[in-house]
Formats: sequence, C-alpha cells, structure tokens
Amino acid sequence: MMTSSDGKTRDLITSRPGAGWDFNLRRHAYHAIEAKHGPHYCVYNRRFMCVYMDDLPTDEGYWLLRTKAACLHTGEWPLEFKGPDAEKLMNLLFVNNISKVKVGRCGYGIACFDDGGLIVDGVFVRLAEDRFWYAQADGDFVNWARAHAKGMDVEITDPEVNVSQIQGPLAMDVLKDAAKDGIPEPFGYFGSAWVDVGGQKVLITRTGYTNELGWEFYTEPHHDAADLWAHLEKAGAPYGMRMFGLDSMNIRRIEAGILNANSDFDETTTPYDVGLGGFVAMDKGDFIGKAALEKADKGLRLHGIVCPDGEPRVNGRVEWNGKVAGRVTAGATSPYLGHGIGYALMDSAEAGPGTELMVEGNDGLLYAATLAETPLYDKACEIPRGKLVDIPDRAA
Repeated sequence: MMTSSDGKTRDLITSRPGAGWDFNLRRHAYHAIEAKHGPHYCVYNRRFMCVYMDDLPTDEGYWLLRTKAACLHTGEWPLEFKGPDAEKLMNLLFVNNISKVKVGRCGYGIACFDDGGLIVDGVFVRLAEDRFWYAQADGDFVNWARAHAKGMDVEITDPEVNVSQIQGPLAMDVLKDAAKDGIPEPFGYFGSAWVDVGGQKVLITRTGYTNELGWEFYTEPHHDAADLWAHLEKAGAPYGMRMFGLDSMNIRRIEAGILNANSDFDETTTPYDVGLGGFVAMDKGDFIGKAALEKADKGLRLHGIVCPDGEPRVNGRVEWNGKVAGRVTAGATSPYLGHGIGYALMDSAEAGPGTELMVEGNDGLLYAATLAETPLYDKACEIPRGKLVDIPDRAA
C-alpha cells in the first residue's frame, strides 16, 4: 500500500541557495532553463522531474497538451546495454520478446521478479544489433539487471542521457520546423531516428506518456543543451509550445490508460492483474518470472474509474456491496470529460467494467463511480499514431 501521502499534502522540492544533501540527486540538462517558470519537483530515479510550474495552472497545462504542444523534461533514466549478449540478457530480464524489435525501432520493456510481480516498465530503443538504450520508469532495476548479467558478455552503463517529451496535436509541426531536413522518413509509431536539430545530431523517438501525437528527444552529455533548447523553443513558438509539469500530463495519461510504475502496479501485481498480459511472450525462451506467470491468474484487477461528482483520492478506498474491495491508484479531474477519473486496483477480478461502486474522494467522502475500460476515449489509440486528428474545443 502506498504510504507517501496523507491525501491532503505532498512533499516537493524547490531550489534554494547553498550546497548539500542533494549530492546523489541529478538535475536534468534543462533544469536551469526551467527556473524562470517557478518549477516544483518530485524525485524520480534520483532525478528531479517537474511536477508543476507557478506560471502555468494544471488545467492550462492540460489544455496546452490537448490543443497545441507541450514539453516535459522527464526523470526517466536511460541505461545502456551493449555487447554480444545484450539481446540475450534483455530477453532474460523482460517478459517481452526483445528479438522482434529491429534496429531503429523502439519497444516496451516490462521486468518481473521470479514470482511474477512487476519491477519496472519503460521504453527501449535498439540502436544497433548489440546496443540498446532502456529508458526505465522509477524503480529498483539497474542492480537487478547487473546481477543477472553475470557470465554474459554485456556492459550495463549509464550514458548520462536526459529524455524530454514534446507532445500534443502540433508536436509534429514543431519537429518539422526544428529538424534541418524536416520529419524523417520513415518515422512511424515507436520508430526512432537521428536528426540535425540546430546543428546537433539528436536521437528522437516516436513515443510518449500521453497517447497524444508526439515524440521524445535524448539529450547527451556532449550536446549544448542551452543551444538545443533555444532552437526547439524558437521552432515551437508559432505552435504555442512551452514547458509544463507532470501534474498536467498525469490527467491525460489516466484518460489514455497509461500506467505509472510503483503506484498503478508494483511487486504485488502481475502483468495480468493490471492489463499488461498482452506483452508477456510465453512463446519465447525462458525469462525471469515465466514459470510463475504460466500459473498466474489471468483475471484483470485494474480498471478505469468514472466518477461524475468527485475526484478519486489516490490510495483512497473502493467499496463494493458495502465492503472495501480495492483502492484508488490514480485520480484526477478531467477538464475534457468534465468529471473525476482514475484507476481502481480491485482485490479480485470479480468486478469489471460497468460495475457500480463507491470510491473515496479527495475530501474523504464516498462518491458513486463506475469501473470503465481504458483508454477512456480513443479506444483504438489512433491519436498517437497520427490516424486521428483530435484538437478538442475548450468551449465544448
């Protein structure tokens, strides 16, 4: 059970003069540039990631993402796997079939413990036959990976790379103007490419945490980050692009059915419990957790929440037939849908979409809610693939 919040306050980080006690924490390449916006940070992978900015209310950031283009400098931690046994190790660590991902393509990597409980998820890009970058979500993974690499010809290193996301319906317009040669071809969903951005060679991927149209870019130590951002900011200005915080993105990722490691899932849940069973490649060779997952219950316990009159409280109780039957793992109010939304992790797979129940709101009261399939809209995920142009009318 999550114990980090009392439901009324939260602990964030702001910068102040002086040195000390942040020696083991990392600032991303654009930390100083964010300062003018009044950022407040959470710690994610021992990195600072902006949660909100004083000059951009959460709802305004959400609408920026839905109608224009927004940039989040994330706390994702890319690890490099390189060597003749890189693919072999990754196939051992992840439930997915890494061998199916070709050079220049990205994949979704999920790692489990021996008992099938989830450790972490993230997106990896195959840079070469024997080289990968894996941008992991928050979680204790790197030493787990290194321990299981014993006897293999592979290096696991920190390339000291920062990942940033530019997302929204105008994100590809920003890329078209920012890249010297325009949008690369091909650059389909979950593709990658090296592009010239203001005279610097930068890796970009057609991925994101929003299910909006968008892309990510990887800032390496040799890049001039200030020049790179100045170039991107200039390219994005005609499209209204600016930096924003995780609070605004969080609303959209819940609408989109995207999960957050160590809150929506953790070591107590299997991929099947939380709707990730489709990524488990039982037809490949052995991997950590395979034996347990073969025997695991395949029922779904994590569902979306539609709450017309309240905002579900993270870690709040879910009651069904008068009894506590689960807990809220994510909650927000959707400006687009006009009501409370969230995720409920049920104690069993008995309840499913359409089930009416009660969830605890931010004020501690219980509100009527309904379990729902995710995504809450754009069920076929056509928006991030560029097959559906959806720029909502704020007045609607």
